[in-house]
Amino acid sequence: MKECNFNFQNTYSTLGQEFYTHLHPAPVPMPEMVVLNEALAEFLDLDFSGITSQQKAALFSGNSLPEGAEPLSQAYAGHQFGHLAMLGDGRAHLLGEHVTRAKKYDIQLKGSGRTPYSRSGDGKAALGPMLREYIISEAMHSLGIPTTRSLAVVSSGEQVFRESPLPGAILTRVAASHIRVGTFQYAAIQKDINLLQRLLDFTIKRHEPQLNNTENKALALLETVAERQADLIVHWMRVGFIHGVMNTDNMTLSGETIDYGPCAFMDAYHPDTVFSSIDQMGRYAYGNQPKIAQWNIARLAEALLPLIDTNPDKSVKLAEKIVLNFMNIYETKWLDMMRAKLGLSGWHKDDEKLISDLLNWMDKNQADYTNTFRDLGMAVFSEKNYYKNKEFKSWKVRWIARQQKNKTNNEAVLRLMKNTNPAVIPRNHNVEKVLKLSEEGNFKYLFKLLEILKDPYKEAPHLSEYQGLPEPDERVYQTFCGT
Repeated sequence: MKECNFNFQNTYSTLGQEFYTHLHPAPVPMPEMVVLNEALAEFLDLDFSGITSQQKAALFSGNSLPEGAEPLSQAYAGHQFGHLAMLGDGRAHLLGEHVTRAKKYDIQLKGSGRTPYSRSGDGKAALGPMLREYIISEAMHSLGIPTTRSLAVVSSGEQVFRESPLPGAILTRVAASHIRVGTFQYAAIQKDINLLQRLLDFTIKRHEPQLNNTENKALALLETVAERQADLIVHWMRVGFIHGVMNTDNMTLSGETIDYGPCAFMDAYHPDTVFSSIDQMGRYAYGNQPKIAQWNIARLAEALLPLIDTNPDKSVKLAEKIVLNFMNIYETKWLDMMRAKLGLSGWHKDDEKLISDLLNWMDKNQADYTNTFRDLGMAVFSEKNYYKNKEFKSWKVRWIARQQKNKTNNEAVLRLMKNTNPAVIPRNHNVEKVLKLSEEGNFKYLFKLLEILKDPYKEAPHLSEYQGLPEPDERVYQTFCGT
């Protein structure tokens, strides 16, 4: 469909057949459009106005392919809950790299059929999980957090079987690339340094061309990825996001959030919060995310060791320095972020204590993470009883005294807090309601929620329905990956 303006390159296939398998998406019987991201399409210079809804559904289901697409499924490995496994795209097909005036983007179909990497999976996806990814990834984009995005969701006209029969669907994902820590692990496992070198050179050309001028490209890439991951995790912590499945195959070299399976946003603050039904030990709990990011960086370092230096001992020491420094980088960025959430500029020796005391108070009183910081920014405390206790009042006096040491005026302080603390997030109970209604064929509330989440930092009366906490019978305790 040339008229849609797809402009494909297929450079991933130049890596060699070890990294992928060429195959077409599986045809589906009756695809229908559910949602098309018009704003993202415009950003990508794509134009679907010249084709019918049926043609769009055929395109986004994989029943028809845009001109220039050469679909393939990628091979990669991954540490899943600490255990290394050979993986790959078990239900996804990369159509190619769409080139815009600014940069190139991977266009991938997810839920598009079995591949050689499916293992025992059916290669399909259910409507609910695909809409969850659409909702959360677009919310993350609006929150200013690096993320893959969702261009479209189509229903497939067939059922998929999980615990029960569910309507099938296919999502079109847009990413800076799908190169993962697990991709480098896969290359390292092959014990072929030329293969690893090809992947390194490809990744640098795709994401970090300036590193071609560095003396040690592998080490420079490791350092760059570590810095980028520290930024990403700080963003997650800022908004109370819990990824839920931080396996090494779900950490991109581009620094984008990827794979919105059992993800969720925290309501009441508690660092041990877990939603994922498969995370029985809390490995990927909210408070563990920085340490897991460091662990994943260590796995990338291991994969890159043969390219860092020919002397194994020297290679380990050079890589280890970057891995060990990750937490220093993260903690500095996290502290700066928390200062912004509290409207603090500059540095003061008591800042860390002020922040930790607030978080401890929130944990003890089961205070809502998002609303507490928004309340602080708006100076609205009367509605919640826990704001009346002595501990909070004492903390508030210290906070105001610290704000008075800022080198900026009150207007700048309020602007900083409002731009850092969202007024609305995709709360789990609201998302679950929308998914349930969508599975029944009612998409009205899906579009309403998507509209609400487009401008998350702007306070408005109509947001109140989406800012409230769930009733006891609405609380979501577990989320599922959908495979």
